[in-house]
Amino acid sequence: MLNDLLDSVAAIGRSMQEAFDPQRFLAGFSTQVQRLIPHDRLLVAYLEDEGRTFTVFAEHAVRGVILHEGHYTIAFDPGARYVPDEFAFGRVFAGEASLVRDTETDPRVAAHVGARARKAGVRSRVAVPLYSGGRVIGAFAAAAMAPDTYAEAHLTAATRVADLLAPLVDNIVSLHREQRRRRRLGALTGLAKIFGASLEVKDVFDRLGEAVRPVLDFDIMGVALVEPGGRDCRLFARVGEPLATPTPPSRPLDDFSFADRVAAGETAVIRETHRDLDPSRPGDRMMLERGDRSCLAVPLTFGEHVGGVLFFAKQRPYWFDADDVEVAAGIAAQVVVAIQHQRLAEEERRAAAAEGRARRLERDVETLRDALGERYGLDSLIGQAPAFRQAQALAARVAPGETTVLITGASGTGKELFARAIHQASPRATGPFVAINCAAIPDTLVESELFGHERGAFTGADRQKRGRVELAAGGTLLLDEIGELALPVQAKLLRVLQEREFERVGGGATLKADFRLVAATNRDIERAVAEGRFREDLYYRINVFTIRLPELRERGDDVLLLASHFAKTLGERMGKGEAGLSRDARDLLLSHAWPGNIRELENAVERALIVSDGALLTAAHFALGPPRGREPGSPTAETSLEGRNLTELEKRAILDALRRAKGNKSHAAAELGITRTQLYTRLKRFGID
Repeated sequence: MLNDLLDSVAAIGRSMQEAFDPQRFLAGFSTQVQRLIPHDRLLVAYLEDEGRTFTVFAEHAVRGVILHEGHYTIAFDPGARYVPDEFAFGRVFAGEASLVRDTETDPRVAAHVGARARKAGVRSRVAVPLYSGGRVIGAFAAAAMAPDTYAEAHLTAATRVADLLAPLVDNIVSLHREQRRRRRLGALTGLAKIFGASLEVKDVFDRLGEAVRPVLDFDIMGVALVEPGGRDCRLFARVGEPLATPTPPSRPLDDFSFADRVAAGETAVIRETHRDLDPSRPGDRMMLERGDRSCLAVPLTFGEHVGGVLFFAKQRPYWFDADDVEVAAGIAAQVVVAIQHQRLAEEERRAAAAEGRARRLERDVETLRDALGERYGLDSLIGQAPAFRQAQALAARVAPGETTVLITGASGTGKELFARAIHQASPRATGPFVAINCAAIPDTLVESELFGHERGAFTGADRQKRGRVELAAGGTLLLDEIGELALPVQAKLLRVLQEREFERVGGGATLKADFRLVAATNRDIERAVAEGRFREDLYYRINVFTIRLPELRERGDDVLLLASHFAKTLGERMGKGEAGLSRDARDLLLSHAWPGNIRELENAVERALIVSDGALLTAAHFALGPPRGREPGSPTAETSLEGRNLTELEKRAILDALRRAKGNKSHAAAELGITRTQLYTRLKRFGID
């Protein structure tokens, strides 16, 4: 029996055309279904507006009247939409099958049965969700005039029938929606003639409204422009219902709850003003008092900034939806061009100056980009140790792609520097590099920091905030100490990495995530996975290409390279010139274990520069613990020098260097890590011939 139904559906699908009649199809389909599910009427509903409303794809009455004239999906009439309730598929759209044995006695639905259903004599019903692409797209329902017509077997049969119907319904709606989209966008080409009739947009705005209404119906259409300073907006032009009371020519943007979204370049679709607007805001209150029930606010983008808004209002809820956004954006683009023509004379006068500024900015950006490359490029990473060079080579190999990178290593080994270098060597180098230390943020705030939040999402969220995922768009996101993330946040991060989508905390809008992920940790992630503290699926998602950074004690003479680098850069910054390292200082640095790695070394050099009074750093200037291999209580470089002041130590280091160089001052200066001039200065100060 189901094979016959499948053949019937397939035949209709093969002959699907623009003239396809869902009602006629369902009438024929009813005969086939009658043997599986006895019924007096069939109905296929289609879910609209992100699940907030629905329309009727098709209905067929074996007996009785048609109940939903004017509420059909293919008409794409926003006035045809229903709001789901308990009886009208509310639970079915949530994915639950529904069996109503008797509408008069079933306490779940008796109070929700509508007048139309009572008029048709509906006493029993089965309804099941239609699934397509893993989501509920509508409902299939069969109803009878007699109570107790249906049992669980009919519910099972209805589910199998729905599985056959759902792809056909979804494809037909998609086809008609695309055909309607093309017709609507094609109609927008005629707007150019209207705008071309006058450079004054206000003079043609009434004609514009007449041309737009058949494509995007409204009660009010208008344009408001942002005033200089960006804090207020001024009504520029308006058409539609007359104003009941005068309105001020200019209003603060903060008067409207959705102004921040529009200012960020987002089209605001207000589907139900009574639910979505804030009466405490003067602008929102004005719209509510005017009787607006739905609204569409489209940003007008002038160059690189949002300079106004094109708005549509209707005194019917759920009038505008996502399908209208593209059409409204097309209208907005032509409005922008028309307004720009009005400003052309002034813009031409400013063009030369603006072009000069733009060239300077481009040069500045290029200069900054080169400086970033010099400072954070892979070639800027200092080290010659084999383990370090291997890590550097791996970074150079993976940088040009989009592969997720996991950098491991102890704290202070330079994981963030490697992440920045990978970013600078990647195609995303012109984008932002955004870093977040997961261990430094409380668990209660890390989700907001990562994904952002909407105004009012929680106590203290007095404004919308963009998260690091959003700020990293077009660039690289470094999640440092990723092993510290709480499990719930790990789950949300996994979804972002898999689907490249996310929502701000307290928000319903799905945003696209466009970033390259570099993760870093000083933890044993595999152990954390085994102990249940880190999700295994997230681990495999981030562990695509691993780079391990060696600890400083594994890098041999790299300690001296880094110390000399820090002595030079920090010395210049502190006004002490290029400081050198004495032999005993070098021996001490090589013997130290460096548990804090490069960060500890940098701090040690900085402290040594502070306490030194010249350009030569000796062992006494460094406050370090026992060197490697020393037993507790053994003499150290520090204790062996105890009681000797820094001046004596510096003088002794110079004399020792001269003795080893057999009086050759150039060789002695080179050994000490200072210039000949600096050596002669110290010889004079200490009275050494």
